[in-house]
Amino acid sequence: MHPILLEAGPVTIYSYGVLLAAAYLLGLWMAVRRATQAGFDGNRVLDLGIWVIIAALVGAKGLLFIVDFDHFTSSREEFFSLLRSGGVFYGGLIAASLTCIYQLRKHKLPLWQSGDLFAPGIALGYMVGRLGCLAAGCCYGKPTQVAWAITFTDPAAALNVGTPLNVPLHPTQLYESLAGLVILVAVLGLERRAKAFPGRTFWQFVLLYGISRFIIEFFRGDDRGAVAMFSTSQLISLVLVPLSVVMLVWLARPVPTASAPAPARRRGSF
Repeated sequence: MHPILLEAGPVTIYSYGVLLAAAYLLGLWMAVRRATQAGFDGNRVLDLGIWVIIAALVGAKGLLFIVDFDHFTSSREEFFSLLRSGGVFYGGLIAASLTCIYQLRKHKLPLWQSGDLFAPGIALGYMVGRLGCLAAGCCYGKPTQVAWAITFTDPAAALNVGTPLNVPLHPTQLYESLAGLVILVAVLGLERRAKAFPGRTFWQFVLLYGISRFIIEFFRGDDRGAVAMFSTSQLISLVLVPLSVVMLVWLARPVPTASAPAPARRRGSF
């Protein structure tokens, strides 16, 4: 692929950075558009989205630093290479969700309805962002001989993120980008069905993402932290998938309506 999009003297523009910016802008555009159609204040949602983007960037880099602590603290050069690395999506999702909850409470916006508005935009951004991973060579797969294997040859990919060169690998970046597309289509399609309830779209997104991420992780070949036989992202998926099911069942439950007070009995009547 092409990790470096453009070099002009001391200025280097990386493909990953351009596609990541496009991913965030597209996701934010979709969220604002959906919010406006739902009757929300588009400017307030835009402000919220900017805070969410900042939190997602910090959270993704933070979790990557934690799971690969030894690598990024081995030298000063490796520490600053964190700026060129993609980050861990789950770290961004968790940090963005916490920031979103705080901002929603601060501005007194409905929690689950707002989550529903953002979820398809997250899926869209994820789909585009993983194409940035493909261009950079990060989040690469294990060696394979499948017909659709991809082989990286650019030395910049090996230098920046340690991508194996001249070795056929599973195109896990494409697997995840395709998963993002499938999730996007699924949550939008399910949203049009009857009996929708606040929070359904958001938790369906979390459920589908958790399942797809858990499966795709088996094909990943990069070092991203592990506990026993599971990667860090798989362990998070093992928590979020059943939590999503519980939340979908709980939010779908019938809300009891307050019964009308019984009329006062007249004195002396039977």
